[in-house]
Amino acid sequence: MTRRDLLAYLPGLTLLLFLAPVAAGLIGTWLPAFGYFPALEGHAFTLAPWAVLLNHPGLGESLRLTLLSGLLATLVSFLLTIFFLAACHGSRMILAIRGLMAPLLAVPHAAMALGLAFLIAPSGWLVRLVSPWATGWDLPPDVATLQDPNGLALTLGLIMKELPFLLLMTLAALEHSRADERLAIARSLGYGPVMAWMKTVLPAIYRQIRLPIYAVLAYSLSVVDMALILAPLSPPPLAVQVLRWFNDPDLTMRFVAAAGAVLQLLVVVAAIGLWRLAEIIAARLGRIWIAGGRRGGKGRVLHLLIATAIQLLVALAAAGLLAMAIWSVTRRWRYPDALPSALTTDVWARQGHDLIWTTGTTLISGLAAAFIALALVLGCLENEQRRGLSTSTRALWLLYAPLLVPQVAFLFGSQVLSIQIGIDGTWIALVWSHLLFVLPYVFLSLADPYRALDERYSRTALCLGANPNRVFWRVKLPMLLRPILFATAVGFAVSVTQYLPTLFAGGGRFVTLTTEAVSLSAGGDRRVMGVFAFLQAALPLAAFAAALALPKHLARRRVLREQRA
Repeated sequence: MTRRDLLAYLPGLTLLLFLAPVAAGLIGTWLPAFGYFPALEGHAFTLAPWAVLLNHPGLGESLRLTLLSGLLATLVSFLLTIFFLAACHGSRMILAIRGLMAPLLAVPHAAMALGLAFLIAPSGWLVRLVSPWATGWDLPPDVATLQDPNGLALTLGLIMKELPFLLLMTLAALEHSRADERLAIARSLGYGPVMAWMKTVLPAIYRQIRLPIYAVLAYSLSVVDMALILAPLSPPPLAVQVLRWFNDPDLTMRFVAAAGAVLQLLVVVAAIGLWRLAEIIAARLGRIWIAGGRRGGKGRVLHLLIATAIQLLVALAAAGLLAMAIWSVTRRWRYPDALPSALTTDVWARQGHDLIWTTGTTLISGLAAAFIALALVLGCLENEQRRGLSTSTRALWLLYAPLLVPQVAFLFGSQVLSIQIGIDGTWIALVWSHLLFVLPYVFLSLADPYRALDERYSRTALCLGANPNRVFWRVKLPMLLRPILFATAVGFAVSVTQYLPTLFAGGGRFVTLTTEAVSLSAGGDRRVMGVFAFLQAALPLAAFAAALALPKHLARRRVLREQRA
């Protein structure tokens, strides 16, 4: 069999590697949800697990928290993205914010949540900065700013984390929309800048950002690690409650947990269906609105409000990271002092042994998943170009499948599959579980730059006698070094954030910085939390910094060699 034949089989192998566990996991969750789980003496189908689930006293409140935080976070993130781009299109602020979004996207969800918790807690940094001189609070106020009953802290954390993703996805869609031409025509007809963007650009790009929006909605409705830190825990959101049932010492609760996982999936499907219905209604009303001919004004007030909101969110995220760093080197920080009275590195030293092993596990699993995903994506993209194929909408839906299906809805079934084939609690299971979520992001990061590479370079090399494999290694990869490194950094960052996959696939044998940071969030020592959370955030940021610095370093060395020659 030739190399070309092997390359042709690679897309199918890739789909099998990251879709088979999802499909098997869904089956392995649905069967116990209806009573069939022979390993726990469940040999007949029954609705008993659903009866227990629906009679659970806190289920209604869990569903309310889930829907309120998930839908609100997605809607606000979407509106902020659209109005920011509409009000600031073509300005320098777009470039500045775009440069900040990638680092924020790299910060793991748990680290972002812990940073926010350090800020908005009743004894957090924001209260300390204004106490007691402005508030008169000599003691922390008795206000539920964290784990509030309406999940507003979780909603804010989700907005801070999902806004960068939506913004970057929308900016990528704008590059292929001829936005400047559309705006020029609309402005020549007298439309204001915001109105022109909303009426001409948004309808052209929405189809391209629909799947990212659905992914944000699915994640926001089923998030676990951020909910464990920011959401109320009695009762908690549905995904957290399902995880509790899975971890219950009473093994019969696995049936109820499976039913809860299926309910979580149905909630996400219903929410996506509701969003799709809203899209249809908005499209019909939008046609009437566009035909109405309202030109709009300069949009200066909207520009000021939206730009201020985005800057505040960025500042809040940066302040959270800074608060983690300060707490990690704090010896004594009494309320209401604005800054610690003494600093030390003793906490880092005491946690040194645990940090080494935990960081090592995080690095190995993250790098392995990122490099495997990179190899698969490069092979699929190269096969696509050699065979003259194009990515269809169906293929994109398959690519987004692990991001659209709630993790808790299939990871239990995937764990059962891992046990049956004998890899549960092994490195293979851990890396494979991370690969399910790493691969889509690596593909999304690398696909456009790979396809945008001028084909004339390859044709020239082929005309000079190079074979396709040599062109791939000696022409394409060196020219695509920067996007390849960036995609690898994205994949590594996604792997670092994985919480539930590590718990289920690792079988409790592997501890990463994310799982340790989340478990420590239930404790009271902010210094130890700060150490693990800061290091968890620092690793992806270091990967992105290396991805930016390495091409410059190699280019500088190339110039020096040429000058010496």
